[in-house]
Amino acid sequence: MIAAGDRLILVGRIVGLHGVAGEVKLESYTEPRTRIFRYQPWLLSCAAGDREVSGCKGREQGKGIVASLPEVTDRDRAASLVGCEIKVRRSALQDAQADEYYWTDLEGLEVVTVEGVSLGRISHLLSTGANDVMVVRDGERERLLPFVLDDYVKTVDFDAGRVTVDWDPEF
Repeated sequence: MIAAGDRLILVGRIVGLHGVAGEVKLESYTEPRTRIFRYQPWLLSCAAGDREVSGCKGREQGKGIVASLPEVTDRDRAASLVGCEIKVRRSALQDAQADEYYWTDLEGLEVVTVEGVSLGRISHLLSTGANDVMVVRDGERERLLPFVLDDYVKTVDFDAGRVTVDWDPEF
């Protein structure tokens, strides 16, 4: 099962049924959305309990994604999985390229200005279409900072647990 130091990453969820042969519709949080099939095994986290599955396959179908899971061969069995979250081990993700970051790795890092003023910690990130945005909280306030390398984000230092930004702390 899951090693103690290998945290789980939410990559999608099962949102519906497709046909009568046990296929399910997915909502994928990966980019591109079909990349979810590269990261396996999946840990399906459901109200009835968790289970690990490998060998999941799928395809784009219209505006969504359809998946087939091993041992799920009928609609009734597939219906029991609707609502399950799909998680994978962090180690299942390939290494990020230079100047690319997984959001999950940024969450929790401290954000400081180039002058050394702490702005808080990254709660989560949002995609706005134009650029990604860090949601930074310090207990008193929440700031939305653009995650734009060189312009605003000067350094990301995982060893120090810190992101340095060029940002006015009063803003």
